[in-house]
Amino acid sequence: MTYVASYGTADQLPESSLPEVSFVGRSNVGKSSIMNKLFGRKDLVRVSSKPGKTTLVSFFRAAGIDFVDLPGYGYAKRSQAERDRWAALIDGYFEQDRRHALVVSLVDIRHDASALDLQMIDYLCAHDLPFCIAFTKADKLSRAQQDRQVASICRQIAKMGDAVEDVPIVVCSAVDGTGTDDLLDLIGQAAEQV
Repeated sequence: MTYVASYGTADQLPESSLPEVSFVGRSNVGKSSIMNKLFGRKDLVRVSSKPGKTTLVSFFRAAGIDFVDLPGYGYAKRSQAERDRWAALIDGYFEQDRRHALVVSLVDIRHDASALDLQMIDYLCAHDLPFCIAFTKADKLSRAQQDRQVASICRQIAKMGDAVEDVPIVVCSAVDGTGTDDLLDLIGQAAEQV
């Protein structure tokens, strides 16, 4: 796994040449930690104790796939102008003609899906993007609690209609590695189809 480059605006993004797997979620969902766990690296993707640090679209490459770290959404302590820039950057990335293999939409398993999480899932459906939902921070809950939370969040998501009916769900943890093999399998299958 190697770092390729980071970009601050959508018009700077290079042409898409490899299957792309992008990661999107709230600022404090553990996106960087999950990516590092998948890559078997501790510090390839920058992890911060303060949410909202990812302000660029960053590309990493492994096994003929480009992995894309998108800015986290929903961090209230940033200015409205900065949040608008992030939204334009994410929009610009998804709306380009790119080889989208899979979008990994990350949701914190400890809480119900936020309005922003549901908006993102709706956005992915509306743009007909292939995606899965990864419930993060599973190590913080017992197995019974995980099962209850997955059922609860899936009920929320099911209200969005048929478009989410067959979306793959993975319960994962960057701490103990739960679900990382399943997520890697989904990524591999998706990349082969692009």
